[in-house]
Amino acid sequence: MPFNTNAGYGIGSSFNMVKELSPGNTILEGFSIKGGIEKEGVLFVMEGEKKVEAQKKVQQWLTKIGMVNK
Repeated sequence: MPFNTNAGYGIGSSFNMVKELSPGNTILEGFSIKGGIEKEGVLFVMEGEKKVEAQKKVQQWLTKIGMVNK
């Protein structure tokens, strides 16, 4: 179950690499969230609305992949 946080660069080939390095294993849908935009000097601070938004997205992902009940 790949999980990625980034500063605007995305996941690149990370999730595909996890699949390649895990033959014979079940790899669930990964999750990626962008915090800030590091290259523009916008750093991610986990507070306020950004915190609530991130929590909601993680909860939705975990529900979607069957890790928590609705």
